[in-house]
Amino acid sequence: MAAPGSDIEHGYPHLDTIRAAITALYHRLSRDTVDTFGLSVLPGDVAFSDQDDLYLGVQRVARVMVQHLRLPEARMIVSFREMRHAGNVDLAAGPEYFIELNSRFKTHRRDIGAALAHEVTHVYLHRLDLSFPGTRDNEILTDTTAAYLGTGWLLLDAYRQDSLTSQKLGYLTPEEFGYVLAKRALLFAEDPSPWFTSPQAYEAYAKGLELARRDQAQPPLAAAGWTGRRRYAKDRRSARSDHPSPTTGGDYAFDGGPPLSVSFPCPTCRQRIRVPVRGRLRARCGLCRTVLECDT
Repeated sequence: MAAPGSDIEHGYPHLDTIRAAITALYHRLSRDTVDTFGLSVLPGDVAFSDQDDLYLGVQRVARVMVQHLRLPEARMIVSFREMRHAGNVDLAAGPEYFIELNSRFKTHRRDIGAALAHEVTHVYLHRLDLSFPGTRDNEILTDTTAAYLGTGWLLLDAYRQDSLTSQKLGYLTPEEFGYVLAKRALLFAEDPSPWFTSPQAYEAYAKGLELARRDQAQPPLAAAGWTGRRRYAKDRRSARSDHPSPTTGGDYAFDGGPPLSVSFPCPTCRQRIRVPVRGRLRARCGLCRTVLECDT
């Protein structure tokens, strides 16, 4: 949790780990299970006014997160204390899970849903037995999962900044949250932008959406732009020559064969796909089952 007035990191410093997290989700859940999360948590489900009873309201919002992530057996017991981070969850307890939230949320209730989205996702991943090595990467996995499965838009909406103060929850940068939410939006045709109350969150989502759309327009995908197609053609000629270049200008990689083939990341799940180099063809990702129009 960024402190008021602190510098907030921007850009995409964790992009490789985020993409690995999306791939890991598909490996662990399958496309059919991911599809059951087609509807996000709605703003009205997590609304929390100053007139609501604090503890009853926290339990209600926690229950929304539990139900969204299909955790019917997990009972959340939430308390508040002074701490550096936004929250903490005791994963060793079970079947009851004890969540602690930063005391500041007692008076900043609009962000309680965001904090609980992150902590309940820790419980969900614990139940899945899915984790990354190292605290940093595991937290990135948690934020990515929350955003991709429909609760993490609250974490981006908690990003606010003005001339005097700044606040951000989670381990991803605002633009990275925007990227994961955009990947979800492109998958489910769901636009989260009307839910943002923070103009900074809206801007970060727009930047993430731009990057997510670029994923869908990289060669050898048929939707690639002129510049990418020209670079790809040059690399393809090199791969077919007697002295192929060891590197390429994109995420794709050629295998000299014969016959010549090319591998590239699926724009949905980032699993690598290998196809023969033979012009126009249709490929199907073996992991997420996305059908891709290619021009190899």
